Amino acid sequence: MSVQRLTRAEWQPYCERISDGIRSGQRVELEIVSLGLGDHVEAKWMPILGLVYEPKTDMFEVALDGIDHTVAHPREVLIETSPRGVVGLEIVAADDVRRIIKFLKPLELPPRRRRTGSQQPA
Repeated sequence: MSVQRLTRAEWQPYCERISDGIRSGQRVELEIVSLGLGDHVEAKWMPILGLVYEPKTDMFEVALDGIDHTVAHPREVLIETSPRGVVGLEIVAADDVRRIIKFLKPLELPPRRRRTGSQQPA
């Protein structure tokens, strides 16, 4: 397994790839960890519908079946992968509260989307 820190510029396209790779029934566990509150499982093996990062509002949304969880003003995103795909990710908010999303089965990511015109990556 390996862990990769994403740059802020990678957050939105990576979320799009995760959302594109989600298959019906893909399940995740969402854990919230903070020094003040301890560990709390917000959702245990619930179907995930998508993951979005909106740069204009500087907010992540984790859409689960029946629960929408938001993370305002994130400062760090870590991705844990195995040879079979994404195993989990961690979103660290400005207040150091961590949201840990674990996939029940590794998520295979689709290829990166091709951008056109001025949106070509450098």
